[in-house]
Amino acid sequence: MVKLSNNLIGILNFLTLILSIPILVAGVWLSKQSNTECERWLERPVIALGVFLLVVSLAGLIGACCRVSWLLWFYLLVMFLLIVLLFGFTIFAFVVTNKGAGEALGNKGYKEYRLGDYSNWLQKRVNNTNTWNRIRSCLQSGKLCSDFQSRFLNDTVDKFYTENLSALQSGCCKPSDDCKFVYQNPTTWTKTTNATYTNPDCDAWNNDPNVLCFNCQSCKAGLLQNLKTDWKKVAIINVIFLVFLIIVYSIGCCAFRNNRRDNWKRY
Repeated sequence: MVKLSNNLIGILNFLTLILSIPILVAGVWLSKQSNTECERWLERPVIALGVFLLVVSLAGLIGACCRVSWLLWFYLLVMFLLIVLLFGFTIFAFVVTNKGAGEALGNKGYKEYRLGDYSNWLQKRVNNTNTWNRIRSCLQSGKLCSDFQSRFLNDTVDKFYTENLSALQSGCCKPSDDCKFVYQNPTTWTKTTNATYTNPDCDAWNNDPNVLCFNCQSCKAGLLQNLKTDWKKVAIINVIFLVFLIIVYSIGCCAFRNNRRDNWKRY
């Protein structure tokens, strides 16, 4: 039973080592295949994650199975830091995604989103020009609104207003309901002549497929709504993962004590 902790740590890190290989291969494959800035942005964290898992799992595997105490100490240090960082990120994710929700509209199947409803930290991120330019490029290259236009092309205005649009579709691919534009098709709307708009998104709207409402505050708000939903899911998964990491860390501490006890016996 004394050596059980070493065996468990060895098995867990062997499985992690196996997992790191396809992650690393996927990252390298993305770097060879990437054609857009979005894909190039994705490849770096995937490769970094693969290398991290590879190095840490090797340290834990060799440290536990070969009784190399300093490697196991390094493994435990990294695990401790990972637990602290993951705990901090989980709390942070719950805090910054606590504010913000879509505004339900009467007789409409979709909601509209206001940037000011979300946390100041998130607003600052999307209001940064360089950051938003990259995000907008990703949304455009991802064919968000071209798919939206194709899907609802044959809708009459009454049918379109009943559609259950996503936050990004509502914010980026159509004008705000405040604008009172005349519907032609999902991505083509006629502006009222000489009208004065209180919502700046109305002036930002353009029927050009490459423009639409990608420069609108509502588009940024739609992105933040998506981000909020995703971060809340990630935060819940992180809580489960934290429990798992704490258990593994505890087993690792037992394995480290076993290694030190064995080393003392040798001398």
